[in-house]
Amino acid sequence: MNRKTSTSLLARHGRTLTVSCLTLLLVGCGTVKPVPYTAEEIKDRVTTDRIGMYADQEPVSGPITFHEAAARALKYNLDYRLKLMEDALSKSLHDVSTYEMLPRVVAGAGYVNRNNDSGGRSIGIEDRVETLRPSTSQERERGLASLTFSWNALDFGVSYYRAQQKADQVLMAEERRRKVAQNVLQDVRNSYWRALGAQQLIDRVDALLVRVNSALVRSKQVEKDGLMPQAQVLAYQRALLDAVNLLTLRRQDLELARAELTALMSIPPGTRYRLAEEPQRALPAMPADVEALELLALQRRPEIMEEWYRKRVTENDIKAAKLLLWPNLNLDAGLQYDSNRYNYNPSWVDVGVRLSWNVLKLVQWPALQRAHEHQNKTDDMRRMALSMAVLTQVRVGTMRYGLSLAELEFAEESLRVDQRLLNYAKAAAKSRFDSELEVIRAEARALLAEYQRYVAYANAQAAWGRVYNSVGLDVLPKEIESNDVKTLASAIESTMQEWQGIVFKTAAK
Repeated sequence: MNRKTSTSLLARHGRTLTVSCLTLLLVGCGTVKPVPYTAEEIKDRVTTDRIGMYADQEPVSGPITFHEAAARALKYNLDYRLKLMEDALSKSLHDVSTYEMLPRVVAGAGYVNRNNDSGGRSIGIEDRVETLRPSTSQERERGLASLTFSWNALDFGVSYYRAQQKADQVLMAEERRRKVAQNVLQDVRNSYWRALGAQQLIDRVDALLVRVNSALVRSKQVEKDGLMPQAQVLAYQRALLDAVNLLTLRRQDLELARAELTALMSIPPGTRYRLAEEPQRALPAMPADVEALELLALQRRPEIMEEWYRKRVTENDIKAAKLLLWPNLNLDAGLQYDSNRYNYNPSWVDVGVRLSWNVLKLVQWPALQRAHEHQNKTDDMRRMALSMAVLTQVRVGTMRYGLSLAELEFAEESLRVDQRLLNYAKAAAKSRFDSELEVIRAEARALLAEYQRYVAYANAQAAWGRVYNSVGLDVLPKEIESNDVKTLASAIESTMQEWQGIVFKTAAK
């Protein structure tokens, strides 16, 4: 076969191979179409998700105290569990990044086949006369194997900075986990005491609503029979309708508080449980040293710590970019094997050292230096702005706590007055219809005052929790998954009492 024929045959085979590859590519692209989930798949997914949301939970075996509610929320709340998973993911990515600093050790093996012999001919440089007949030194079929070690200085340096970034991102994820835990505890504090008030008042509210509605029916009958002046009867009806309206609104508030607490604890909707009828805890006095709280907040707030770690992450980005400006050293060593029987040495060792430097990249140095300085200033300014916001939150939180204590005191005084009015109305009640209505109105006012007192106490608890949250105090042990609800609740209670004694210098109210 002459050279022209071989070239023609090779070209024909090449065109055939190209057309075949293009055909397979087009067929493959045409078979990928959007495939929506079926209704059955959606139904299965919903069933699986509903089971997963409430899986592996301790059953509610008795009345739930405040600290047990906090423990359930922190152990089973889906938002907090998501942050735990993100934390674990960050740690896994950090472990992966540390291995990127290792040199490359690549083992390879292969098989090579061609349809004709590889060879060549030799001609003289000066006279262009062929001196040797065509020959080959390579088999058509042969096996290859190699074990190659490679180390790149710049890759190692960049991988080192990337590993440092992943380590800082692990710490950032931990700070975000702390913040979510603090927010969950704050939400539990906001809803628990309202839900407890709902449990204690809702039956009494329902009973009073029945009496009020009955009194409305009777007042309409009195008006119809003309037993009282119409203006007086209408005034009583207006008062009763106002009482019904206020009691209905308060009843809705009470029911919503319990629903919010149920969601925070990740208890399946419709589950029957009771809150422990524990006495309302004495609230601590106003913090004696607000400046000490501000200093503690600057040290412990998760947002500030996360921002500080972020500065190291961005700084390592600039350091990695600067590192790429320097010369690169590459070391290679490898064991090679070729089964070609024409080789004099079928196995050998390769060793190489290469030094390269893109000198033009040095022009980036001034720009990178300026970017480094500006990035540091921006990160510092962002952290200081956040610190200022934290100080404001501490100040405002303590002020709100003081106001909520005053509101609670006023609500307690109002409750005492309304209860005395109720007792007086009951003592002065006679058989007349207007006296009975006065008793009902007095009962409604007393019940509303009691509700306002529960709300004021819940607001004071929430305000105290906001102070707690603004300082960035943690109440959790290091391990949550390994603790049951009772143990975790005990740990939370102990930690809260310890912080309260140290920071708030509590005094009995």
